[in-house]
Amino acid sequence: MNDALYEQLISRRPKPYDIPVRILVILLIVAVAVFGVPFIGFLSFVIAVILAVVAYYFIFPKLSVEYEYIILNHDLQIDVIYNRSKRKHLMNFDIQSAEIIAPKGSPRLASYRPDKFCDYSSSNPSGNVYAIMLPMEQKNVCVCIEPDSKMTDHMKQWMGTKMYLD
Repeated sequence: MNDALYEQLISRRPKPYDIPVRILVILLIVAVAVFGVPFIGFLSFVIAVILAVVAYYFIFPKLSVEYEYIILNHDLQIDVIYNRSKRKHLMNFDIQSAEIIAPKGSPRLASYRPDKFCDYSSSNPSGNVYAIMLPMEQKNVCVCIEPDSKMTDHMKQWMGTKMYLD
């Protein structure tokens, strides 16, 4: 078998609201513990612990995000990894079904109007982000990824003239 497999992991840059969300959640937990004592007594500490557990398992992991691109021959699979432990499958598609693959700001993408936009890049302004325009579920979908040079070489093998590197 001559299967070409390549994996790449991209860490999403922290968004501007990540740190304020963390601070507000911690302040809420402390406020419930401190200001709840005169009203409900020791039960306020129990509620604060429950809120801390909920924040630890459901809120904070969503703030640390990595994307994994797996390309096997011409199938591209995109997964998200929360807090370096929990993996969730986002999408899987055949890149040969794409209409065009070009850098995100390219004028070649001007004629394409996506119905749905999926950004799976690091959100780094200096990143090398590519937009993949493809039909999916009777809609035009724009998928933004940030492949390295080795992954773009793999994609160029199957896309030919539909992929632009400029």
